[in-house]
Amino acid sequence: MASSRNKAPASGPASTGHYFSAWKIILPVIIGLAVVALMFYHDARKEDLADVWRCIRFTPWAVFCIFLAFCCMFGRDFGLSWRFRELTDKQLRWSQAYKVDLRCEFTSCVTPSAVGGSSLGMVFLNTQGIEFGRATTLMLTTLFLDELFFVVFCPIVVLVTPAGEIFASGGEGFSHGIEITFWLVYSFLALYTFVLFTGIIWKPLWIRKVITVIFRWRILRRWSDKADALGENMVATSRELRTKSASFWIKVFGATSLSWTSRYLVVNALFLAFLPHVDQWIVLARQFVIWVVLMVSPTPGGSGLSEWIFSEYYGDLVPSAGLVLILAIFWRLISYYVYLLIGAVILPSWLGKAYTKLRGKSSGKAASKETDHEQE
Repeated sequence: MASSRNKAPASGPASTGHYFSAWKIILPVIIGLAVVALMFYHDARKEDLADVWRCIRFTPWAVFCIFLAFCCMFGRDFGLSWRFRELTDKQLRWSQAYKVDLRCEFTSCVTPSAVGGSSLGMVFLNTQGIEFGRATTLMLTTLFLDELFFVVFCPIVVLVTPAGEIFASGGEGFSHGIEITFWLVYSFLALYTFVLFTGIIWKPLWIRKVITVIFRWRILRRWSDKADALGENMVATSRELRTKSASFWIKVFGATSLSWTSRYLVVNALFLAFLPHVDQWIVLARQFVIWVVLMVSPTPGGSGLSEWIFSEYYGDLVPSAGLVLILAIFWRLISYYVYLLIGAVILPSWLGKAYTKLRGKSSGKAASKETDHEQE
């Protein structure tokens, strides 16, 4: 366990600069705007979009509900920051946990949904004083908790919601397609969650052995070192998690549930603002389906695909195609573009400081070695 935690980072802040190059920030914006523009152009041929915009009335009630939507995103950030605090046994202060949360969220904005914000989470935790090996085990745990949330709650939501309501939309082909996609992705998530459970809690040595055997194949041999490190981290994670009490698991899973549910409630707040007569449970239930489907999005942060799915999926609940597209834009502005903007502002400064810190450590080690050599 010690050897796993004391390994040098496979990648560090200095090596992540290219990861956040300008085009990775601009690309999702371009994709999202292009899709929205095409959809607006398509809808403009069917209805007068000026009339649609006039339907958006910013009454005191609507403004209050939009404020609630932002509060829901704060609830999402609070839940994830709380989870980081609990996972590190409160080693992270609230401010540090919030910084890690924002950086992970920005990473998820500029990477495909299948990659997610956990891809560099261990680096972000490492910069806050968490040893890199332990940070890796913590990110594996967050990944397991996120997948467990979907595996537990998705079937419950589907069971208590009529199939004709949760999968229905304006078109029969789309409804059938999204239902099939949902269950295929859910099946994969269930299998993946079971593998994570086996690897980091139940039988980590089994999974490590399987990973080692697979990555000894010639075609995969180049990644064998990383696979070995992953196996060791799973074993280290298992040893740590087995010592945790029931209250620990209640807290971290509760924080996970709070963060995801808060994210979903953003759409409820927007419907309350402009379409308060719509069944709020159906709005919420469909968010579970949308986010499962978006997990296989190939675009950064689901840009483009998110706006299209939202408009198609909620189209039967909204009186006009233009209005549902405007709701989709509000949804993405609050839950996505705000974090993209925050990340674009704070990340360059953070990378510069982290790189300077890393160079200082490297220089100090080099000077120490040179002094030892002279003394010899």
